Amino acid sequence: MPHPLFDPRLAPYLDSLVPERPEEMQRMEEYAHQHDFPMIGPAAGYFCYLVARMIGARSVFELGSGYGYSTAWFCKAVEENGGGTVQHVVWDEELSRMAKEHLGALGYGDMVRFTVSEAVEALEKEPGPFDLIFNDIDKEGYPGSLPAIERKLRKGGVLLTDNLLWFGRIFDPQDQSPQTNGVRELTRLTTTSPDWAATIIPIRDGVLLAVRQ
Repeated sequence: MPHPLFDPRLAPYLDSLVPERPEEMQRMEEYAHQHDFPMIGPAAGYFCYLVARMIGARSVFELGSGYGYSTAWFCKAVEENGGGTVQHVVWDEELSRMAKEHLGALGYGDMVRFTVSEAVEALEKEPGPFDLIFNDIDKEGYPGSLPAIERKLRKGGVLLTDNLLWFGRIFDPQDQSPQTNGVRELTRLTTTSPDWAATIIPIRDGVLLAVRQ
């Protein structure tokens, strides 16, 4: 479904600029298309890879990881940065199993730590600090996740968060749902706090790019 805020030609065009992915990643993309799974997709995935690559990330924590597509992009960056660890955290055993299969087939299995848990709870248990944290949990949980992220992300580290445009719902004053207000509040917190330098990149459904000050 085309994004309501963008020209319908935009997303296919941006995806077409992404270098060809391995066959296993293409299978993951096809599965998402066939099953209407909310995956970040090639353009946003490649953006995540580029950010992780540019900051030299070698420790990445994913708050909500699906079946490993975003994880694969982070693994590619971490491997090229000299090696390290990407933590795949998801609440569902089946998604974790699928991720292990996909990432193993891509040759990233030894790099990934797999956890089945509520994501923020899992982050709280980690000593950190992390170079990069990716946040894609339930949107009502976005504001509440920020204190844990601030404790576990190194100074100069990057927070990437998906769905900050929330398919245009943030612009509807009648929409006061917990999910929409969660997106609004995380946006307010990260763009007004002296602890963050942040903006929204309008790829896919809006990716928050925030640097820990």
